[in-house]
Amino acid sequence: MSGDDRQNEEDRQSELAREHKERQAKRAAAQTAKSRRNTFIGAGVAVVVVAGGIFAATTLVKKEPAKVSAESSPSASASASTEPSVTPSAKTGPVTCTYKRETGVPNKFVGLPGKKPNMKLKKMTIVTNRGTVVIDLMTDAAPCSINSLSFLAKKKFYNNMKCHRLVTPDVSGVHLLQCGDPLAKADGKNPTDGQGTAGYVYGDENTDISLSKGVVFMTQAGDAMGQNNSQFAISLSDENNQIGSGYNVIGVVSEGMDMLLGLASSGKDLLLNDADITGDGGTTAPKNPVIIKTITFK
Repeated sequence: MSGDDRQNEEDRQSELAREHKERQAKRAAAQTAKSRRNTFIGAGVAVVVVAGGIFAATTLVKKEPAKVSAESSPSASASASTEPSVTPSAKTGPVTCTYKRETGVPNKFVGLPGKKPNMKLKKMTIVTNRGTVVIDLMTDAAPCSINSLSFLAKKKFYNNMKCHRLVTPDVSGVHLLQCGDPLAKADGKNPTDGQGTAGYVYGDENTDISLSKGVVFMTQAGDAMGQNNSQFAISLSDENNQIGSGYNVIGVVSEGMDMLLGLASSGKDLLLNDADITGDGGTTAPKNPVIIKTITFK
């Protein structure tokens, strides 16, 4: 082999090694991102009662979204005191929502929402024992999500409900308050906290917004799609942007952010639930309970 051939061969091997290293780095980054998303939200993990009353948990796999058409005229981006950079998905056309009964998880079923959402709803007010939170809604971009929440609120589904999950960056790398499990005890002991729903699911919409501080979104299990239910979360830090988009964003907090940020400053303010059957979802409830008194829309 001539000197030029040897040099060409060495260059080729060097290039192949470099490409191999780049592929490994990309796979590692993708796996890390997937892992962080899977541990970010634990709502809606399927729980099946088997003989003897034993609970067997299985994480939902990615599914095709439930059929849902959420089309309407575009609107301006909702604003908040935290001023996250969010822009609702612009859609046009008639609005029809589809909700599918789901009995494979613990649930409190109060009926299915209607197919025609009220497109005039602009604000969601959550009154809790710790203070009041007002959310500017993105109704034009997430009509079916807001239609579901409004329906459940009218049924008093959320009244006197404990928010089952509060996490801080030092505990899990993200910062959020999660509510909407009608069966949660939020006592650090209940093994199925974070699994309860309203007994139905619906499709994805308005999923292109990152989870900046103040953003309110519906939660799903891991990489699930089209499995939105009664549970929602409020992002309490811009650190959550690392998760990227993919969740149904319904709006942005415009009042009450300071109260929310004061709920917990570190892991010492949380109840670690070692009995949680999924190792996620209800693992960290607030030591001082956050109880929803009412949710109203206007």
